[in-house]
Amino acid sequence: MAGQGSKRTRTTTGKGRDAARTGTDAPRTRGSRAGTGKSRTVDQQADAFRKTRRAHVEETAEDYVEAIAGLIETRGEARVVDLARMLGVTHVTVSRTISRLQARGLVSCEPYRAIFLSDAGRQLASRSRQRHEVVVAFLESIGVERATAETDAEGIEHHVSEETLNAMERHLNRYMERSGAKRAGG
Repeated sequence: MAGQGSKRTRTTTGKGRDAARTGTDAPRTRGSRAGTGKSRTVDQQADAFRKTRRAHVEETAEDYVEAIAGLIETRGEARVVDLARMLGVTHVTVSRTISRLQARGLVSCEPYRAIFLSDAGRQLASRSRQRHEVVVAFLESIGVERATAETDAEGIEHHVSEETLNAMERHLNRYMERSGAKRAGG
């Protein structure tokens, strides 16, 4: 009908999209993983997306506590205006995020005063900083320029699994042994 949005309704047998299309009970998969010959089921893919969404939620908290720790270390205090400038957001965004971090017990502050990290906030900042340093060092070890490695690490550090981070550290240890270099921060 003209003027109305078209809606398509699709019924399935409860076996999933692939099963409805092919008439089989085979698990739904999403292609072959490059070079492994293994396929991921749709459920595995959904789990991966859920994990990524959870990481996005934690990403903001990690970025903020890491920035607060850095400001306290370099300037002696962290203020909303400094965080806004550093993170490229408005002071309103910083204030709202700080309120959420306060509710989680990661920071403490009072209006028009500096922001302080709780013990939990300091621990999270330390872990975040360490992850960041490992990712940067890894990227540099494979030939990425420092400035690019710093930028790329900002996204990677929040989404890399412990298994992958440990593999990066093992690679760095082998790399450092071969080159005789020392890793900054590690």
